Amino acid sequence: MEILSSLRISETTLATLVLVLLFSIPTQAQEYILSKQKSTQHALSVSQIGKASKMINPYDSILEFLNSSSFPNQTSFSHDFLFGTGTSALQIEGGLHEGGRGLGLYLDAAKFPSKIEHYKRYKEDVQHLNKLGINSYRMSISWSRVLPDGTLKGGINQEGINFYNNLINELLENGIEPFVGIMHADYPLALNQKLGGFSNRSIVKHYKDYSELLFKTYGDRVKHWITVNEIEVTSLFTFMLSRDPLSTDQACQNTKICTQVYTVFHNLLISHATTSELYRTKFQTIQRGEIGLSLSSGRYVPYSSKSEDVVAAQRLMDFYWGWVLDPIFHGDYPKIMKKIVGNRLPKFTEKEKHMLKGSTNFIGVNYYTSHFARHEPNRTNVMFDNYDALAVSEVFNAEGKTLGYKDQYSMDYVYPEGLYNVLIYIKKKYNNPKIYITENGITSTKIPNPLKDEHRTAYIAAHINATKAAIDDGVNVQGYFVWSAFDTFEFQMGYSAHWGLYHIDFNDSLKRIPTDAAKWYTKYLTCDLGH
Repeated sequence: MEILSSLRISETTLATLVLVLLFSIPTQAQEYILSKQKSTQHALSVSQIGKASKMINPYDSILEFLNSSSFPNQTSFSHDFLFGTGTSALQIEGGLHEGGRGLGLYLDAAKFPSKIEHYKRYKEDVQHLNKLGINSYRMSISWSRVLPDGTLKGGINQEGINFYNNLINELLENGIEPFVGIMHADYPLALNQKLGGFSNRSIVKHYKDYSELLFKTYGDRVKHWITVNEIEVTSLFTFMLSRDPLSTDQACQNTKICTQVYTVFHNLLISHATTSELYRTKFQTIQRGEIGLSLSSGRYVPYSSKSEDVVAAQRLMDFYWGWVLDPIFHGDYPKIMKKIVGNRLPKFTEKEKHMLKGSTNFIGVNYYTSHFARHEPNRTNVMFDNYDALAVSEVFNAEGKTLGYKDQYSMDYVYPEGLYNVLIYIKKKYNNPKIYITENGITSTKIPNPLKDEHRTAYIAAHINATKAAIDDGVNVQGYFVWSAFDTFEFQMGYSAHWGLYHIDFNDSLKRIPTDAAKWYTKYLTCDLGH
């Protein structure tokens, strides 16, 4: 089977991955694979899954499979495995002008100043989380809410401190472990106005001060910290692809030869390492927690068998994953980045290299889908990837094939095998670190009734299955978080994407309504699927 040619996996793993593979290959090949599963350990026969020729939509066989005894149930994971869901402060809290909060960086978020009123309704929301049956909740703290101007000198906002104290306590009282982000997309506008934000190295001190305040205030109860969410995406989309007005790099916009993006990323990474060192040397022994960071991840598959496309796929991996993970595990940026970017790429001092290596107790993986990678020697033709990578991500390969199937309700391509491959890649390249899947989910942008989200049930189940396959192959995955708990504000899209396990009815006092996927997730977590 061509799709398996790049994977060195056992027959047992192949059987475990059958569900993943079923949605990752052309329909005409599905029946062949199903027929081959009869002799494997899991005995996934055609009768158990359903013949491909009779499939009405891509969800049919997975929905049948997840109700079978072959689907990995919750108890097949370790007893301390974290099953959760997540949101971020900026995307649900609201109260942008309440409780002493300072202005944040993303002023467009003010179009929906109340968001879903989580700031006022957090107790109600925790009860909804409790009903889901999760044992962990990924949340973030708004820097602007606890330090309105971003600095200790500017003063601590006690109302903000109290809010997060109350939220954390409420979660713990309901048996839910907080998994807390220190910075998720937003930070105080004042720091951008006074310093130029993360373009200025002096912001590292303020980030460290802010983090230390959080450790001192909440660290007795919070045992999982994420320093920064998706620093590569934050840097790239804001300072290279010019999706926000913060970029001042005119040359980048005119010639696609960019510098500021690398400076911003560098300072974010140093902020992570500085804060991690602070936590590990001053707080970790006493508080017995852990600290890491999360990155956006997708597998890049060569666009064709040409050597230039094979190399381009690895180059994109290095320019996305390696950009973050190589310094953390090896102390420096990938060689290919240093070669192509040259003196536009900042250099680490020997002290910084030492501080970076081993600066994370875990890696948070945010996975949604994967792409093909095509070599593109002309940077002016690169539109949505790092221009310096000289490669572009594609939905279709040279033969017109896709990775996975196109979901009719999100219009995204679903490729759970990509998650398996991501996890295996990290295991092999970075010596099998602890991993949490910190985001995994799908939108309901095109769905007539957002409560009838069987496509999300299928998506979550397929990716839980892929996660278990990776664990069975030795990957150190310790948690899985669905994105998101509630419908979240998604910047340009507003609330139209319907990400939430709980749908928010904006026509009925922001009522929280569990979707069908939420009900399935609850049954899964409470071992009530009937098998």
